Amino acid sequence: MTTNTTKPSADSSETAAGKKSEKLKETLAAKFCSRFSIESEEKLLSILKSTAFKVKDGEVTDEQMQALLIVSDQYGLNPFTKEIFAYPDKNNGIVPVVSIDGWLRIINQHPMMDGMNFENSNNWLTPDNGKTSPEWMECILYRKDRNHPVRIKEYLDEVYRAPFEKKNQNNGQTYLVNGPWQTHTKRIMRHKSLIQCARYAFGFAGLYDEDEALRILEDNDNSVIDVQAEVINSEPVKLSNTDIKTLDRLTTRCITENSWQGAIDWINSNRNPELANVMVDALNKNKNDFEKGKLIAPNATQTQSQSQSTLVSNQTSGDEKDKGTDSVRKTNLDEARKRLN
Repeated sequence: MTTNTTKPSADSSETAAGKKSEKLKETLAAKFCSRFSIESEEKLLSILKSTAFKVKDGEVTDEQMQALLIVSDQYGLNPFTKEIFAYPDKNNGIVPVVSIDGWLRIINQHPMMDGMNFENSNNWLTPDNGKTSPEWMECILYRKDRNHPVRIKEYLDEVYRAPFEKKNQNNGQTYLVNGPWQTHTKRIMRHKSLIQCARYAFGFAGLYDEDEALRILEDNDNSVIDVQAEVINSEPVKLSNTDIKTLDRLTTRCITENSWQGAIDWINSNRNPELANVMVDALNKNKNDFEKGKLIAPNATQTQSQSQSTLVSNQTSGDEKDKGTDSVRKTNLDEARKRLN
């Protein structure tokens, strides 16, 4: 009896590996098509390539798309609702990023999850351009199968991301860019402690939050994407005439009622983060000018006259309202308007 001991050629091995990889890709793609009711795999991949990858230039490869599908499938995350997305790295791989909504999903869906709690330091710090925040924040996660909870502290001085400089492509001038660490310092601290604690408690590996992903890409001098563009637009936000008039009204009210913090809270609640940053900065400048005597507070007669004018204008026409209020603002806020323009 003769036994054939001929070994398969390298070409046939590569072909078999390629077919296996293609089968895996097709299986995952078909699974996602069924899960999200998408009629074809081609359309699925096309949608995900354009929405689930943060790319400045270039194209997303099929291999990168497959890597994202594998991670998404492993943790049951939805790429269409931004629970997971990815940055391509310069080695044709990916940096998988899980949003806070995605982290909360995989934490709360873990079968051993038994609750969480947060504690924070009584010592508060104010970082560069940030808001006052606890020196540290601790997340406490409880598992059903353990007698003791997992407790992880994150310290502000270690995780805080300072504002960075951005260059205007038109005039070459640089300006500071504020990101989530400046607008929502305490919230991001809480997110960081939760994510790190979840890694210790449940062993989540190979996943990053967006802050970590951007730092990784910056450290690697990645030229594939503009990592800073993820925080704000590439150009400074400009105030519209409506925004400037709103600032005028807010400033006049703050001067007469000393309600600066209330105005800041209103701006943060009613404007997108990028526009809110610019408006709050402008309002703070107006406050400093007022405290230095550069802006004059309306007297009681002016304030009463303005209120009566506003009341009448509401019953007649918007044009008369603008005329009445603008006369007061013009007296007190000419310098602020020039600075905003």
